[in-house]
Amino acid sequence: MPLSPLDIHNKEFTRSWRGYDEDEVNEFLDQVIKDYEMTIREKKDLQEKVEQLNEKLGHFTDIETALNKSILVAQETAEEVKGSASKEAKLIIKEAEKNADRIINEALEKSRRISLDVEELKKQAKVFRTRLKMLVEAQLDMIDTDDWDQLFDTEMSEELELTGK
Repeated sequence: MPLSPLDIHNKEFTRSWRGYDEDEVNEFLDQVIKDYEMTIREKKDLQEKVEQLNEKLGHFTDIETALNKSILVAQETAEEVKGSASKEAKLIIKEAEKNADRIINEALEKSRRISLDVEELKKQAKVFRTRLKMLVEAQLDMIDTDDWDQLFDTEMSEELELTGK
C-alpha cells in the first residue's frame, strides 16, 4: 500500500547519537509531504481526465459504430434500389418490346387488309370497266344498226300518210 502524506508526517525516527539534524529532516519531510500531496492531486486530476476521455472515447466509439451501421444500411439500401431499378428497367424494356411487337403486328395486319381491299377494288374496277365497255359497245351496236334508218323512214312515211289523208 502506498504511503499517504499523513504517513510521512507521522513517521517517527529513532534518535541515535550521531543522527541527523532534526530540523533539517523535518523541513525535508515537509517538502516531501508537499510534493507528494501535489503528486497525488495531479494523479487524481489525471485520473479524472482519463475518465472523461474514456467517456468521450466511448461516446465516439458509439458514434463510429452507429455510423458504420448506417453506412452498411445505406449500402444495402443502395444495392436494393439498384437491383429494383434494374428489375424495373428490364420490365419496362420487356413491356416496350411487347408493345412494339403488338404495334408492328397490328400494322402488318392493317397493311394486309388494305392490300386485300386494294385487290378487291381492282377486281371491282375491272368488272365495272368490262361491264361499262360491254354497255357502251351494246349502245354503239344499237346506234350502228339499220333499224334507225327504218325508223326514220317509217316515221316519215307515217307522217306523209297522216298528212295526205
